[in-house]
Amino acid sequence: MTAPVALVTGATEGIGRAVCFSLGRAGHAVAAVARTPDRVQGLVRDLEAAGIRAFGCPADVADPAAVAAFIPAAEAALGPIDVLVNNAGILIGGPLVEMSLEAWDRTFAVNVRALFLTCRAVLPGMAARGRGDIINIASLAGKNGVLNAAAYAASKHAVLGFSRSLMLEVRKQGVRVIAICPGSVDTPMMHGQSTLTPAFDRILQPEDVAAAVVDALRLPRRAMVSELDIRPSNP
Repeated sequence: MTAPVALVTGATEGIGRAVCFSLGRAGHAVAAVARTPDRVQGLVRDLEAAGIRAFGCPADVADPAAVAAFIPAAEAALGPIDVLVNNAGILIGGPLVEMSLEAWDRTFAVNVRALFLTCRAVLPGMAARGRGDIINIASLAGKNGVLNAAAYAASKHAVLGFSRSLMLEVRKQGVRVIAICPGSVDTPMMHGQSTLTPAFDRILQPEDVAAAVVDALRLPRRAMVSELDIRPSNP
């Protein structure tokens, strides 16, 4: 039996990298997408060294032309996409009055528009096959306000609205849409924020979120976790 194929965006570090390895160890072939070619190539080498069939494509997921190119390339290399994990995201923190329009627009391009582009690209094939899974990595910031992170919180609220609506739209076509909402995770993105100071020895690790992704996919096809919150147990 051919291994199912998972495409992961924002794949080269943090949650994305952990998801690639967890899905690979669970039996998936992995198509990894991120912006930096060297990092993508390095991730593919690491996945293949771990015995995981992999393909890498450097691309900006917010660019329609890039998405139109890397989806067919991944399917040509590995086969039809069974699982899409929309993990790419950015956080540009700071007071709203100090945020540029470019930073606001870039936040929504990466965190929201990319979901529209990738989902629109993979859904016809999933619907034709009568099965598929779309996992959108949202955030507890999609349910709460976050000090000095208005753009990020607003974009993650949009991710949840998008995911909830798409779930209702495609569930009868055999496609499950799952929004995963982690709290603070020890990732390079979090370390790069001077305005956010979590207790890094107690917050979530990328592997915790990756484990939730794999567990959600293991449910029988008749069942779906449509939205999952993951919090540190002792923040």
